[in-house]
Amino acid sequence: MNFEYFIAKRLIKGAEHKFSISAPIIKIAIAAIALGIIMMLIAIATAAGLQNKIREKITAFNGHIQIYNYDNNNSEVSVVPVSTKQEFYPDFNIVEGIAHVQAVAMKGGVIRTEETFEGVIAKGVGTDYNWEVFKEYLVEGKLPNYAGELNNEVLMSRRMSSRLKLRTDDSFSTIFFKDENPDQIPNQRKFTIVGLYDSGYEDFDELYLFTDIRHIQRMNKWKADEVGNFEVFLNDFNEIDQKSNAIYGKTLSTLDTQNIKNKYSKIFEWIGLFDFNVAGIIGIMVIVGGINMITALLVLILERTQMIGVLKALGSADWSIRKVFLYNAVYLIGIGLLWGNVIGLGFIWLQHKFRFFKFPNSEEYYIDYIPVQISGLAILVLNIGVLLLCLLMLLLPSYIITKITPVKAIKFE
Repeated sequence: MNFEYFIAKRLIKGAEHKFSISAPIIKIAIAAIALGIIMMLIAIATAAGLQNKIREKITAFNGHIQIYNYDNNNSEVSVVPVSTKQEFYPDFNIVEGIAHVQAVAMKGGVIRTEETFEGVIAKGVGTDYNWEVFKEYLVEGKLPNYAGELNNEVLMSRRMSSRLKLRTDDSFSTIFFKDENPDQIPNQRKFTIVGLYDSGYEDFDELYLFTDIRHIQRMNKWKADEVGNFEVFLNDFNEIDQKSNAIYGKTLSTLDTQNIKNKYSKIFEWIGLFDFNVAGIIGIMVIVGGINMITALLVLILERTQMIGVLKALGSADWSIRKVFLYNAVYLIGIGLLWGNVIGLGFIWLQHKFRFFKFPNSEEYYIDYIPVQISGLAILVLNIGVLLLCLLMLLLPSYIITKITPVKAIKFE
């Protein structure tokens, strides 16, 4: 057995340290490490959870990448159609890492009821539309089904239905102006609400109404193989910039691409600041925990001055004795990390399961509860990082051992 480890183990298991002067200081140091790791885990989990939820909401309405005709000029309303006779549709095989591609079309309109009216953008979708991303947001009724003949089913937001005083199974009229000639008699369609959604994202919920894409095609006098644009979903969000460039290079020169990071740059810049805040919290907690461990180490050294003198008199090197106390410190840090992980991860699991804590103003964060998400790799890296940083901070104070002389130490009372 390693000599330094053997001595450190005897010190740890010794009963006298539990009633020594250093006992309360050691407990405070362990508590500081535990509290620090709890705060760091919560900070990482809440930041990652919120970032992921906001990305999911934006992706649900836009896909990760949009492919459209240059002449649309980034307008929310589809102006110039794109043919579905593309190499990448319906199976996107020209670029790896693509999960799904779907064709959509959008047209501006006004919903009119007996009491009020509301401007909307009707988003036409077809049988290829991925409704899985919307199941989480469905709060009432069902999702529309456009697999058969042309129908008038629509999915409306709960916010919009409340303002229009409409409910599921209610019918309403919508006026669509002709983009090529607004002076002409507008198109009018009568729709029936089959479901209500609530994404928590006010900008989307107040705007989008989901309908059969064939209504948009007929009103715009498009062919059956013409759509407004394509929405592309990726397997990995972190590859969005790389895949955007790859898709742009593989598609026709008449087509342009745009990813949601560029389209909603302000939102992604905002959620990017979460990483900076988390780094700041981790830095502060490591410093606080390290300072407490330094205090505990110094007290342990002073308490064991006679032992240090005896070991030096027997021929032990300074570094060997320092390692004894560093092993001891690793044990104390390990206890703090253990309790911190148990409490922190337990809290994260409870929040994920039961959603106890909610935002006081959900509109500012696009979600009503505080989402949490953390990976095993993040937990591992965090724990190893805290352990190593605390040990590095302890190297300098452990140098005091070299200043202790055997003659004075053995006489020390």
